[in-house]
Amino acid sequence: MFEVSTTDAGSTDEVARHFIELEEPSDQRIDRFLSERFSLSRSRVAQLIDDGLVTVNGKRPKKRYPLRLGDRIDLVLPTPPPTRLEPENIAITVHYEDEHLAVIEKPAGLVVHPAPGHETGTLVNALLYHLDGLSTIGGDRRPGIVHRLDKDTSGLMLVAKRDKAHHRLSEALAQRKIQRGYVAAAWGHLEEEEFTLDRPIGRDLRDRKRMTVREGGRRAITHFKRLERWNAAELVAIRLKTGRTHQIRVHLLSIQHPVVCDPIYARRWDKGFGGAGGRWAENFARRAGRLFLHAAYLAFDHPETEKCLSFSCPLPEPLASAVDWARSTS
Repeated sequence: MFEVSTTDAGSTDEVARHFIELEEPSDQRIDRFLSERFSLSRSRVAQLIDDGLVTVNGKRPKKRYPLRLGDRIDLVLPTPPPTRLEPENIAITVHYEDEHLAVIEKPAGLVVHPAPGHETGTLVNALLYHLDGLSTIGGDRRPGIVHRLDKDTSGLMLVAKRDKAHHRLSEALAQRKIQRGYVAAAWGHLEEEEFTLDRPIGRDLRDRKRMTVREGGRRAITHFKRLERWNAAELVAIRLKTGRTHQIRVHLLSIQHPVVCDPIYARRWDKGFGGAGGRWAENFARRAGRLFLHAAYLAFDHPETEKCLSFSCPLPEPLASAVDWARSTS
């Protein structure tokens, strides 16, 4: 793949122009390709296409246009106006920082970026306070955000501080070169100690707030390995090969072992065990107190130095104490 990027500041509105020529076959649609490569929402890409700011081989494509070998993409990306987001002193842990990127630990309960109903008090507000600059690729709502975690998920996230680093990290993510490992507690006992689920995930047609395994969804691959077995739950290590919305949670639900305390996919599961198992499950859920899903491991090649960087962080409270209790009662 060949890419040239330029900046045109000759007018009152500064823009960045990207020329990309596909030198390898691609099975992606133009909207998905640009969304992943430039960390743009699909609706943002659709708007750029409608505004004539995206051409393929000199012509405006349809949003679902399938890219082919040799296609030449011309993208004009208006530089977002200065962010109106305010820095907020919200506690986060910065595990690593240099002039290009940072690795941070997001606490559970923190929304990643502003959205309707969450205009303040987000991770982005915290990043603006704790870091000296963020990339502009994600626009004024998602500056620096290379990938996301659900609101109720804690753990490691990769943040870009420079646009060049953001481009390269987004490309590495799309090519599955960034390793992301999670730890979760799942209800019940898994049949196998180590296994992989390769099941497509799409929007639930009956409830648009949920995702589900269904025909016509996007391919999703998750690797699982049992770490510990307890009375009515197990501690599981998880590695993502793809990154679909709610992927871990939906895949575990699809085999009837949802994540402990999942408010969307595991309601009342702590009451779904009879006898002593039911009492144990209620006690464990009360001690966990939140979605038992933590992004515990992150590894990637630095976009500038190409040095492999890896990071890990232990389970936070109250999850760590819940594990101690589970071990002592199983």
